[in-house]
Parts: sequence; structure tokens; C-alpha cells
Amino acid sequence: MAQTVEVAPAADEPAPAPPRTQWRFRRRLTSAPYLLIAPAFILLAVVLLWPIVQMVWYSFTTYTVRHLAPTGPTPEWNNFEHYIRLLSDPQFWGILRNTVVVTVVMVGATMIVGTLVGILLHKLPNWLSTTVAVGMMLAWATPAMSASLVFRWLFLPERGLVNVVLARLPDWLVGSGWENYNWFLEPLPLFTILITVIVWQSFPFVSVSVLAGLKSIPAELYEAARVDGSSGWRAFWNITLPMLRPLFSLILVLQIIWDLRVFTQLYVLANSFQNKDVYLLSYYIYQQGFNASPPNYGMGSAIAVVMTLMILAVTAYYVRIMIRQGETR
Repeated sequence: MAQTVEVAPAADEPAPAPPRTQWRFRRRLTSAPYLLIAPAFILLAVVLLWPIVQMVWYSFTTYTVRHLAPTGPTPEWNNFEHYIRLLSDPQFWGILRNTVVVTVVMVGATMIVGTLVGILLHKLPNWLSTTVAVGMMLAWATPAMSASLVFRWLFLPERGLVNVVLARLPDWLVGSGWENYNWFLEPLPLFTILITVIVWQSFPFVSVSVLAGLKSIPAELYEAARVDGSSGWRAFWNITLPMLRPLFSLILVLQIIWDLRVFTQLYVLANSFQNKDVYLLSYYIYQQGFNASPPNYGMGSAIAVVMTLMILAVTAYYVRIMIRQGETR
């Protein structure tokens, strides 16, 4: 009986080409993810990218109110004139300094208070921790306009609760003259109230995030540290912080981005554009673009471009940290 012998192809012979139908199927599988994210990408491009492109274009033109009309003149191209005026203006550098300092204080206070409250919630019984967390989230969910109005009423001259309480305290403790003291004229008291409002509204998010992160850390690590005689600070520094470093990095970047864009709270507290000593970048953008006489959309766009670059720099630094830590592929 004859036997059939299969001859293996030589090593240098090319592999047979896959069938055409199989090639088309693989191509569809490869392009499927891009087709699925295409609607979201198009929506983001229309909602986010196009306004950014317009903002950059306006910053290089003399775009004002007279150019808004359909029959109005075409905005004149002025190259880097807005940026040259901006970078040579001492007022801009003062506003930028105020923005950086206030943002650093707001972010630092929010992170510290939120982390401490999150650790406290982790040590409380579950029912009490849930009750306190729900109460805190009410502050976080309060609209910025409402929270700012409440704090403005608290610090009003003469009839504000804070002034009334300070006026009734002994003079040797807090001094005198609090009945008519105006908290909203000078930068230091106004920024103090602004920081208080922002921290009051922002720390619940940090606390709940830290609490969720602490729930994921095995309790055996803290028990081992306690057996070794480590203090609470050393346990936080050697266990909590390394385990939650990606979470802290994300929250930190989000807080920087949010606090750099603070506008509503300052708008309500300052209540005018007369005192330029209390301007922040977001407030300066609105003043130049909408409240100046006449409104200068080109200069407002140039300031917005500068603030956008600051935010992008913070975001790029965060992405770089995540890549180094292996969180992003």
C-alpha cells in the first residue's frame, strides 16, 4: 500500500498569503476602534479645539466690537503686538504674580485640609464616615455663585456676621474698628476670603478621593508598621504616600487647573473692576475682553493664550510623571 509523504516547505520559501477575505476582516478589526472614537473626537474638536484656534487667531488681530457685525470690517493682522504690550506691561506681571501666589496657597491648603480630613474619615466608623462625607459633598456641590454670595454677606461691613463678632470681642484680643472694616478693598483680606471660599468648596473632593484610596491599601501594612514602632507620620510617609502617589498627582494637577481658572468667586467678592490690585488672570481676561472701553477681544485672547499655556505646562508635567511611574503606556 503506497504512503503519501508530506514535504515541508523550505525555510527560505515565503509563507502563503492569507485569503483576501481574512485580510479584509483584519483591516476592519484594526480600524474599528478609530471608527468608534471618531464621533467623540469630532465633538471635542468642534467644542474645544475650534474655540482654541479662534482664540489664538484673535490674539494676533485687532478684533473689537466693530468687527462683530456681519457687515463690519475684517480684523487687521497685528502680529505679536498684543503679546509685546502684554509682556512689557508691569500690571500684567503683577497680576501674574498674584495669580501664581494665590493659586499655590489655594492648592496647598486644599490638599492639606482634604488629606487630613480623608485620613480622619478613614479612622471613623463606617456610618459616621458616610454621614460626614455626605455633608461635605453638599458644600462641594454648592454652586460657586451661591457660595460666594454667602461669604460676601458674612464679611459685609457693619452688618456682616464676621464684623459683628469681631467687634464684640475684647479689643486687646482682636483690636478695634471692625464695625466698618471693608474686607473687599485691599488685596490681602480679599484674597484671604477668596482662598477660604475655594478651600471650603474644594477640600471635600480631595477628602473623598483620599478616603477611597485609603480603602484600597491593605490594613496589614499599617499593622506591620505599628508593630515596628512607626509613628503615624512615618506610616503616612512610607506607606500612604507611596501607595497613593498617582492619586495625589492627579488631584494636584486637577486642583491647579481648577484654581487657575477661578473667576466667579472673585467676580462676586470684588463686585467691580475698579481695583486692579485684586485682579487675577481670569478676571483680567474678562475685564479686557468684555468690560474695557472699548472691549478688546484681541488682548483678552492673548491673556487667555498665556493662561492656557500655563495649564498645558502643568498637564504636560503630570503626564511626564505618570510615564515615569509606569502609569501610562
